[in-house]
Amino acid sequence: MPLEKGTLIFANYTAKVKDTGEAIDTTKEEDAKAMGVYDAAKKYEPRLIAVGDGWLISGLDDEVMKMSVGDSKQVVLPPEKAFGQRDPTQTRMVPLRKFEERERELEVGEPIEVDGRIGIVRFIGSGRAQIDFNHRLAGKTITYDFQVVQKVEGDDDKAKALIQRRFGEEGSKVGFTLSGGSLVVTVPEELFLMDGLQIVKKGVSTDVFKYIPTVETLSFEEKFVNKNPAKKEEPKSEAPPATAAATAPKPRKRKKAAAATTPATS
Repeated sequence: MPLEKGTLIFANYTAKVKDTGEAIDTTKEEDAKAMGVYDAAKKYEPRLIAVGDGWLISGLDDEVMKMSVGDSKQVVLPPEKAFGQRDPTQTRMVPLRKFEERERELEVGEPIEVDGRIGIVRFIGSGRAQIDFNHRLAGKTITYDFQVVQKVEGDDDKAKALIQRRFGEEGSKVGFTLSGGSLVVTVPEELFLMDGLQIVKKGVSTDVFKYIPTVETLSFEEKFVNKNPAKKEEPKSEAPPATAAATAPKPRKRKKAAAATTPATS
């Protein structure tokens, strides 16, 4: 049965540039190693996706809506259904002096921010740098090996998945309770200074209200833990009561009388 729009699923996929085999992204450790892009610091596992809601590029989203749980499929996306065609008007020549101290950081093929936009350095010379603001994959045909692993069902499972999506690698440290239309998310003390925490909270609330309509209220609880709690005094052990035999006084021993001596006769 094809997946409906808004369905939450876990999926595995590997994306590559069709013509060159260049690795783009993968959720599978074995594929990362095979393509030479394995990162030991990255966690490889199926990714949460809301079908048809723009969590994937449009061409792939359309194809996934035709799939069912357990299906595997290779999807080939031309540029217009992937990252778009290259637009020559999105390339600019920028004087090197504009970069000031960042000029020494410029390197062909590397990203750089210019006027709030991220572009790729394509050329450096004659006191100028050519910056390309097209997506780095624009104009390329992309292949996806895609597998629908699991459909997320049940409000508790949905809440857990949505919370972990927003908190990323720290998501396993965040707890929650869901009861009677009320969801309470518990944030541990070690995440209080997490970058963008308020944005993360807003994202969680947006996702929860959209994908778990039974939730009426959502609140965040900040949890402090006493790292030096007072030690509980252990009750002193009392000596067992003495037995009668042990406490009874011992009878005194009587001294023997000295023997009488006979006076010597003369």
